Amino acid sequence: MICLPFSFQTRPRRILPSRLIYVVAVGLAAIVVSLVLPLGVIQADEAAKPIKADVLLKGGTIYDGSGGEGVVGDVAIVGNKIVAVGKFDAESAKRTIDCRGLVVAPGFIDLHTHCDRRITEPKYRANLNYLMQGCTTVVTGNCGGGRGDIAAFLAEVDKHGTGTNVAHLIPQGNVRKAVMKMSPDRPTPEQLAKMQQLIDEGMEAGAWGMSTGLIYQPSGYADTDELVALAGRVARHGGIYASHIRGEQERVVKAVGEAIDIGRRSGAPVHVSHFKSSGKPNWGRIHDAAALIDKARAEGLKVSADQYPYTATSTSIQAVLLPFTAVPGGLKNLSKRMKADPELERTVRKIIHQQLAKTEKVVMLGSKIPGYFNRSVREVARAEKIDPADVVLRAMAAGKCPVIDFSISEDDARFGMKLPWVATASDGGCNVASPKLRSHPRSFGTFARKIGRYAGQEKVLSTAQAIRSCTGLPADIFGMSDRGYLRPGLVADVVVFDPSTYLDQATYAKPGVYPTGVRHIFISGQPALSNGRPSKKLYGRALRHVSPSR
Repeated sequence: MICLPFSFQTRPRRILPSRLIYVVAVGLAAIVVSLVLPLGVIQADEAAKPIKADVLLKGGTIYDGSGGEGVVGDVAIVGNKIVAVGKFDAESAKRTIDCRGLVVAPGFIDLHTHCDRRITEPKYRANLNYLMQGCTTVVTGNCGGGRGDIAAFLAEVDKHGTGTNVAHLIPQGNVRKAVMKMSPDRPTPEQLAKMQQLIDEGMEAGAWGMSTGLIYQPSGYADTDELVALAGRVARHGGIYASHIRGEQERVVKAVGEAIDIGRRSGAPVHVSHFKSSGKPNWGRIHDAAALIDKARAEGLKVSADQYPYTATSTSIQAVLLPFTAVPGGLKNLSKRMKADPELERTVRKIIHQQLAKTEKVVMLGSKIPGYFNRSVREVARAEKIDPADVVLRAMAAGKCPVIDFSISEDDARFGMKLPWVATASDGGCNVASPKLRSHPRSFGTFARKIGRYAGQEKVLSTAQAIRSCTGLPADIFGMSDRGYLRPGLVADVVVFDPSTYLDQATYAKPGVYPTGVRHIFISGQPALSNGRPSKKLYGRALRHVSPSR
């Protein structure tokens, strides 16, 4: 609505030409403002009186999280809130930071981490590998696994604080296991009702939705109807359905279709985790999967995704090279069953060889066999002059063996990161910087790689787009209405970085290295990082979702 500076009277009156020009000019200005502001032009504080700020970030290039281009201006913080953004009068400030030549943006929100495995442990509470990237919030409980005791976990986060805020999802695999143990059977009505009750309890405890990991056991034992029934309970509480879909290789389009179907039938918004098409024969299929999502969105469904900006995945060796859905009878007692059944052994070896043929290489990160550590399956097989399938089976028999799988196309990765509904997310976990660390570099470099390398250096997408994928977009996807943007009244989660030096330093050879370029971070208005040095205090807290019915 356009409000003119004077009111019209019921009786017509003559307007002088100068007055008419003024009316037209004001009206046109109002139209321009109403059209432009939603696109992200920085808004000045509405208050006319000068501001007394606790923190004044002065003269930086402000990207407000909307996707609009950067605008030079100031950001004022009072207490835990942003009170002004843009051009305004600041009467005084307890602390003024010169941000000339620096970028000021909302704190980054990582929608897909596995930080819940460690973040409440003293050694990892600071969550420095995320904080040093500019992250102020991480979402945990992904891929259907992790901490299933929602209330207890969030209470642990709050008890001593963490380096970043934590938002949590209900891991559907945990829910199924609690009711059905590791049974692959369909649930009885009573079992399904019990799972729905656990979903209700988790949502009431503050979870933001439910996650699935449909290539893992027992999450993947659930069929579509079961997932619809659980997602429907999530939808009642205003939550989201986030899914590591049932297949990211040749089944990726069908698996995305299943996720969309679950959203359509349950009423829950759908979020596809680490969106990609893995395996060389499947390169390019991400375009078809994206088209399916675009079609669903055009129909009015809420569908989104996230992506890490790398061409290698990381998970367990069996998930990559011996998927449980491909093995007759699954993976339970597999070694014993193979010895008793030569045909099963031939089938298993064939599956491993087929999977290996789809990837550049599979590097073993955590094998308990010393000679396998940080070496590829083919490299070990050549050195020991044995079948690569033997390497895989030995590694599995020795215990958990995480791997890095180089199986994503660079072209596909670049395509995915430009999609307007794809957020940036790491799929990593808490870690401490160390030259001896062996992990995927995404836990240390995701956000700097996306913004500094792909946007800043290689111009795959604009800096404004890249920052939106880390801020306003993830906030919108999860319905975090109090953060994700630089706007008066929102929580003061803010990052300040040097665009000329903000780059990832973590590599596959040396993954445990912090990025460069982050200068300052504020979490709820508190200085979590100053001049590149983290605070000894932990300002992160649990972010609890509140059901709209409450």
